[in-house]
Amino acid sequence: MPSLSLLATSQPLLSAALAAAPLPPVPFAPTAAPSSAAVELLPLAWNLAAVQDAAPPEGAPAAPPEGEEAANEIVVEGQVGPPKSDPVEAINEESYRVTQAVDQALVEPVAYAYRDGLPEPIRDGLGNVVRNLGEPSVALNFLLQGKVGKAFETLGRLAINTTLGVGGLFDVAEKRAGLPYRRNGFANTLGYYGVGPGPYLYLPVTGATSVRDLAGSTLDQLLLPVAVGKPFNRPAYAATYFVVNGLDQRLEFDEEIASIRNSDDPYRLRRETYLAQRRRDIAQLKGEPISERDRMWLEELELLKAEAAAAGIAAPAEEAVAPVEPPANPESLLITRPR
Repeated sequence: MPSLSLLATSQPLLSAALAAAPLPPVPFAPTAAPSSAAVELLPLAWNLAAVQDAAPPEGAPAAPPEGEEAANEIVVEGQVGPPKSDPVEAINEESYRVTQAVDQALVEPVAYAYRDGLPEPIRDGLGNVVRNLGEPSVALNFLLQGKVGKAFETLGRLAINTTLGVGGLFDVAEKRAGLPYRRNGFANTLGYYGVGPGPYLYLPVTGATSVRDLAGSTLDQLLLPVAVGKPFNRPAYAATYFVVNGLDQRLEFDEEIASIRNSDDPYRLRRETYLAQRRRDIAQLKGEPISERDRMWLEELELLKAEAAAAGIAAPAEEAVAPVEPPANPESLLITRPR
């Protein structure tokens, strides 16, 4: 008995199949009443392999050559999972969230109280002492990088500020001798000689860092306690240095922290801008330009800081009291003198 074979296939393939093997017309008597004998179902017999090998019908779009995409195709590329620079992204992002909550509740108010409660000369003096204690590490790393001139300039700053600046309370070297403060450390030296940053980390106390930068900053802080000893190896020195340096750093980057916190994706912006800043620091030591991607992230950060500064300036103006316009009829006002 004849049978009807059904095959699930796509519309273009079915059209090609029908064009390659057309069905014969079905006999039908137009004047006779329809009945089971009037219509005969014929078997659909064709081969899928033969249709695939057959030439496409006229007017059908030609397939693109192998290795080339059609003009109307959109290719979307993406990355699954955390980026290579941040393999523990989930942990870091949670650490960032908790740290920002603690910063807003505790660190930020303490930093503002430190800024507003202490007179500026005293606060600047404490910051100068902390920077002066870090000058040996700065000079040593300039020497390790082969920058002998900057190493001797840093040693000159250390000598002038320690003696004439009363232990570093006053930055006499910059104001009188024209020797500016420069940041440097073992993390920069490692990067200068090609050591990569390693995985990105966001730690509760340290903040944004990397494996290389964390190791470098640890060496910076251990230089005086190990090389000199007392009194720099005592807990009182470490605690004082940590508190004063931490508050100064929090106030120095207050505008940047606020700008990143108010962005659309604070964690990603903090990570990308930190890594871009560190690559820029290493590139400057080598005398090399930064990449266009790093330039883009740094420009975005500067734009956010400018917008935050503009908003901060405009906010008080909105709250200012509007000037009082004189009345249309001044004689109608009753002015009384308080007794």
